[in-house]
Amino acid sequence: MRLVVSALPFPPALVRGYVAGVTVRDAIAAVEHLAAERIDATVEHLAPEPADEAQAIAAAQAYRVLLDRIADAGLGPRAEVSVKLGTIGLRLPDGEKIALENARKICRAAVSAGTTVTLDMEEHASVDATLAVLAALRLDFPETGVALQARLRRTESDCRRLAHEGSRVRLCKGSYDASGDVAFTDPGDIDRAFVRCLKILFGGDGHPMVATHDPRLIEITSALASRYGRAPGTYEFQLQYGVRAAEGRRLAASGERVRVAVPYGEHWYDYLVRRVAERPRDLSLFLTSLVSKK
Repeated sequence: MRLVVSALPFPPALVRGYVAGVTVRDAIAAVEHLAAERIDATVEHLAPEPADEAQAIAAAQAYRVLLDRIADAGLGPRAEVSVKLGTIGLRLPDGEKIALENARKICRAAVSAGTTVTLDMEEHASVDATLAVLAALRLDFPETGVALQARLRRTESDCRRLAHEGSRVRLCKGSYDASGDVAFTDPGDIDRAFVRCLKILFGGDGHPMVATHDPRLIEITSALASRYGRAPGTYEFQLQYGVRAAEGRRLAASGERVRVAVPYGEHWYDYLVRRVAERPRDLSLFLTSLVSKK
């Protein structure tokens, strides 16, 4: 399926529903559209795992080009970038050093563009390395954010360590499989862990970024913001591109800060698979759109 879908001249309808496009121009257009609706963006360049350091450097360079375009368009206040350290070398030999060096270059470009960087979180085995890179980056770029996955049993502890002033933390449920000894596997347990982590973040002095489409968790987030005396703008809601857009507009119209994750790039396949896994009902749409292109 990967070979057939990737060979199509244009992504099918489902892909366009989740991915802004394949070029930087596509990403900027999506950010501009969101900005017109008073919604911010966090842009991710979809790239494969690098086979060597040269490919990791090239992936980091793609982010620097993206940030230059963000600056040129005057979108710094509206668009940050999300970076998976695995795409810039984390799992290469001496990967932590390579990823840190590449991430520093991206952070410097982000500062020049008037925006910020958030480190995305990948599989549970990379959490310690990601947080180590984060700590090193924050020495020079204290505004650097990080994503944490509520499904991991360790995340409450990580939230406590990171809920300090100036710390930007994106909390999501997590889409990477993990065994029961390191992660909650029951959906109800994951939701309860998410709420416990929310309470820690809202009770701290950092900037929580709440990444969920779950109506109940959105309602709980609003209630916790009120309980902890959080004014709009001291936290934010984050949604995936193409998912519950009307809800994003509703939240923004009510005065909440909303940010949409905008992925783009030629290597959209793995991203799409994770999204479809999270929303299985979209599989039929994906297959229908694929057949219609043949």
